Formats: sequence, structure tokens, C-alpha cells
Amino acid sequence: MKQLLAIASLCIASQLALVPAHAAEDKAPTAQQQRMKDCNAEAGKKELKGDERKAFMKECLSGKQTAAKDARTAQQEKMKACNAEAGKKALKGDERKAFMSDCLKN
Repeated sequence: MKQLLAIASLCIASQLALVPAHAAEDKAPTAQQQRMKDCNAEAGKKELKGDERKAFMKECLSGKQTAAKDARTAQQEKMKACNAEAGKKALKGDERKAFMSDCLKN
């Protein structure tokens, strides 16, 4: 019985000794792994399936169009915000043009 307990304790101790070594292997994801995670989450939100999902993932993972899309989206968001503010102020004509110009520069 003592031998069985000794063997069991040795097995448990050896397994516990391996836990820190395994934890050290868990590193922060690489840039590509993070991109894969982000693209996968976005595809899930859009509920894409099959060939449509494959095409989206290929484009998303390439990263080429993402940067251009993000820049365009930021400008569009700024335009939308400035336009809404001009609408609240009920600006018209040259006054609106001047306001929009100043708002979009900032």
C-alpha cells in the first residue's frame, strides 16, 4: 500500500512539474495569429459561410484592403459627424460650406 501511494505521489508530482513548462509555451499571439482571430470574429459577426467566408478571410488576412477601408471609414465617419452638427445648427449655403470645411480639417 505504501508503495502504491509513493508511486501515485511521484506521478502527481511529475505532472505538476510539467505545468509551469507548459504555461511558458503560452505566448502572446503573433501578428498573423491576431489578424486571423480578428478576421474570424468579423466573419462570424457577418454570418458568412462557405465560399463567401473563404473569400472574405482571404481578403481580410491579406491586409491590403483593410488599411484603405479603415482610412476611408474614418473620413466617412468624420463627414457624417460634421454633417450632423451642421444640421443641428441649421446652417445653409456658404455658412454651411465654411463650417463643413473647418470641421473636416480638424
